[in-house]
Amino acid sequence: MGLTGLSISPRHVQQLTAEVGADLARQRDAQALQRRRRQLQPRVDQTPAAVVVEIDGGRLRTRAPGEGRGVHQAENKEDKIACLATLQSAAHGHDPQPQPPASFLQPRRVQRLVQQMAGQAGEPSRDGPAAAGQPAPRGSGAGVEPPSGRDIEDEPWAPKRRMRTCVASMAESRSFGPIVAGEAQARDFYAADRRAFVADGLAYNWSIQEGYFPDFEPIVDLLHVLCYLYKAAYGLGADEASRWSLYESWLRRCWQGRVAEVIAELTGHQHQVGRPPPGEELPASDVRRVVAEGLSYLSSNAARMDYPRYRRLGLPTTSSLVESLVGDVNGRVKSKQKYWNRPSGAEVILQVRAAYLSEDGRLHRYFAQRPGNHYRRRVA
Repeated sequence: MGLTGLSISPRHVQQLTAEVGADLARQRDAQALQRRRRQLQPRVDQTPAAVVVEIDGGRLRTRAPGEGRGVHQAENKEDKIACLATLQSAAHGHDPQPQPPASFLQPRRVQRLVQQMAGQAGEPSRDGPAAAGQPAPRGSGAGVEPPSGRDIEDEPWAPKRRMRTCVASMAESRSFGPIVAGEAQARDFYAADRRAFVADGLAYNWSIQEGYFPDFEPIVDLLHVLCYLYKAAYGLGADEASRWSLYESWLRRCWQGRVAEVIAELTGHQHQVGRPPPGEELPASDVRRVVAEGLSYLSSNAARMDYPRYRRLGLPTTSSLVESLVGDVNGRVKSKQKYWNRPSGAEVILQVRAAYLSEDGRLHRYFAQRPGNHYRRRVA
């Protein structure tokens, strides 16, 4: 019984939601096809001045369909989510913040961030910085609020989100790229003066950027860089003071665009500790592993770490917009009790959720124009 006084069963709601989600997916795919055929025209009144495309993903539980009641052949599958936002920002003639925020230089908060992001990636907490009997930073505890992209967003110079839309799918990256590009074209992002593409270091993110957003400024998320620096410093330092000294030195240099210096220093440390043995899976706390992983991450993403330049352009340096969006999406599709049928069980829900979380009123317009709406204007 809802606000209308009408009785409707959960199964009926489920059926209607599946129909709506499938319809939204068809519209999304048609938009991507229009763009590929160069037939898609922007659907905005004014070209935005500054824009960002951010991509991230989450994990949800799936099961094999048609196997009767219960969960059969359970698997974790990735959902891909893109946030496309217009920005309110200004370009600067100089670096508006040459030093990192204070929260990035507070041991307890940084440790909490590293633990939090490791948990999001599914890594076991026993292999975190406080593993193997090593001491944690003094006074660390669960009540400490870790730093986040908001710490940068709150700075006066930082770009502010004006309006976002989002797309989400269980599709593979080669199919997800055209979907995101179709949404960007519809919002006239390709004509904006300042354009950014922000993501973590996963290879498929940058395949999408190179294939569909080659003229966007590629920016690797600073918070992921911070975590790799912290883990490497923790593995190399002999005590708490030396570990923190290494981390702080490397963070400042990366913040200031001097990543080549950090790569050179890590290369020297790798020569001292040695490389991971080929084919051997080392514990996450092994110093050879953390140094190799940090060096690999920085070397692969060095061209996307010119943070002083991004700040001068008024562009974001973290993927906090999409990471908060992932949380909003996962609030509907992810829990220990939810298992979605493969391959399309979650896909329709993702479409409804993405439309609901988009700030351009698209879900309201969809229902207003959907056949069967009593207030839909009929075309003669």
